[in-house]
Amino acid sequence: MIFGIPKEIKEHEYRVAIVPAGVRTLVQVGHRVLIEKGAGLGSDISDEEFQRAGATLLPSREEVFGEAEMIMKVKEPLPEEYGLLRTGQILYSYLHLAASPSLTQALLEREIIGVAYETVQLESGLLPLLTPMSEIAGRMAIQEGAKYLEKEEGGRGVLLGGVPGVEPGRVTILGGGIVGTNAAKIAVGLGADTTLLDIHHAKLAYLDDLFGNRIKALMSNYPNILQALSMADVVVGSVLIPGAKAPRLITEEMLDTMKKGSVLIDVAIDQGGCAESSRPTSLSHPTYVHQGVIHYCVTNMPSAVARTSTYALTNTTLPYVLLIANHGFRKALQEDSALAKGLNLFAGKVTHRAVAQELGYRYFSPISLLNKRLSRSAYSTETTS
Repeated sequence: MIFGIPKEIKEHEYRVAIVPAGVRTLVQVGHRVLIEKGAGLGSDISDEEFQRAGATLLPSREEVFGEAEMIMKVKEPLPEEYGLLRTGQILYSYLHLAASPSLTQALLEREIIGVAYETVQLESGLLPLLTPMSEIAGRMAIQEGAKYLEKEEGGRGVLLGGVPGVEPGRVTILGGGIVGTNAAKIAVGLGADTTLLDIHHAKLAYLDDLFGNRIKALMSNYPNILQALSMADVVVGSVLIPGAKAPRLITEEMLDTMKKGSVLIDVAIDQGGCAESSRPTSLSHPTYVHQGVIHYCVTNMPSAVARTSTYALTNTTLPYVLLIANHGFRKALQEDSALAKGLNLFAGKVTHRAVAQELGYRYFSPISLLNKRLSRSAYSTETTS
């Protein structure tokens, strides 16, 4: 099978979808890996390292897209890449389709086989390809929140950990998943007064066992959220519904109760954000102020620590690549239920229920579509191994 890894073109996106060890693994079992020159430089991986591992370097992304049967990316394609994709090509990347109707429409029109990292899901509910980036984003959220609390950055001038004789800053975390748990670890480590809210009692019980009296674990409801927001110096929005838009937990009215110069880190921004006031930002212009609250809504937070993020991500994505490479696309998805849940688009149809519901498309079962006999000419990648 021929794999293509283009250089990411999203603003300040420094990650790359494969590392030299992954290239070597694929090449050793008979597959070709095409990499655009310079694709790994942002993660401190040289072209020479990729070449030594067995990759073929190509000078342009047009050549990579043109020859590859399966495109591996980190972030979703941008409009200038839409025309490079062709019918039946497999796209393996973070897609976040529920928050991007235009991308969804473009991929459907081209009948792209879209496998989204963020919806590959184990029977336990774990999202294995989202987990490493969620761990990084959760830890970074507190780091960035502490930074933008500084007076020079427009914040309240609060040190999250406090000092003897002065109370610490207060952190509110909405959602006790991977992001929230990792944010809590860093907040507690800094000595911040930390409150975490979640809708699942079992999750709160687990976090209470994990952190003990170092955090306040509260049921997520309107009165508790309102009170926690009004007291917070840093708020981390870390709610997630796999494949769907993030619920809007923070309204404009609730934002008005927050302290001026406090910081909102909306990690849910890839899925539309959990605050009505949230809009995507970039690493070059990461914040804006709305109603006196500093909003940090960077859509690719882990890119700021690109080398760590690239290696953490590819540790989890490569096993599924090997499944597809060695067994063929159709058989891999039929035999691996977690990977099948990652299939968002197939044959011009939406195959993830949450995406279909959010965007108003008819939902088609991925397994039922996979079982249908398709034209080899239109979907030649499915029969390649």
